[in-house]
Amino acid sequence: MYSYNQLANYYDLLMDDVDYEAWVKYIINIFGKYNCTPKSILDTACGTGNISIPLSKAGYEVWGVDISEDMLSIAENKTRLEKQKIKYLKQDISSLNVNRKFDAVLCMCDGVNYIIEEDNLSEYFRNVFNLMENNGIFIFDISSYSKLYETLGNNVLYQDKNNIFYIWDNIFNENDSTIEMNITFFVPYNDLYKKFEEFHIQKAYKEEELTELLTDAGFVIRGIYGAFGFEAPAYENDRLFFVAQKNWF
Repeated sequence: MYSYNQLANYYDLLMDDVDYEAWVKYIINIFGKYNCTPKSILDTACGTGNISIPLSKAGYEVWGVDISEDMLSIAENKTRLEKQKIKYLKQDISSLNVNRKFDAVLCMCDGVNYIIEEDNLSEYFRNVFNLMENNGIFIFDISSYSKLYETLGNNVLYQDKNNIFYIWDNIFNENDSTIEMNITFFVPYNDLYKKFEEFHIQKAYKEEELTELLTDAGFVIRGIYGAFGFEAPAYENDRLFFVAQKNWF
């Protein structure tokens, strides 16, 4: 079972209730709060382009990186339909290799949670730092520790959405703070249902762990917020946003 293989074809249907325009508005509000006026943005773990495309339409030069060829193929098709120009690269974000610098780097929708080894996350942060212009801003979100540990961990969840049925069987490993998600999908196919499975694993990170790794990479931490606001996060927040800057003073 592989992450975002067959799922890529159904990802946007399953995520159609996510207000990506609100995500983009929040990102732009963060730019404003920290007096940043980026022209170029690297969207890491860009998926099917749901953040990249609205940013491109807002006038930014956008590049997108993702490990899934299937997700990138969908992103490219959507980008053409929207008459935008975005350069997409197939890469593992934990070993980024891009031949230019950017004013801003993003990692939205749990991308950091998917980097489960601390050494790989440290390398990702260092690579992002090196890919950024001075005073460049780095914004990423995570599913919080409490969400992965308490809400999803060691639970079996069932959902029915857009005539697609899926079951999450989740196991939280307290030894390394990872959650293993075995997901079984049933999708319409010739008046019947086709079954496929995917395996996802995420790491539940705590604020202090990420702060230390960002600082070690050279970043200045500018803010950590509960989702879509500018207040300090509470334990029960499902999603946290981190804002860091390069060579800010």
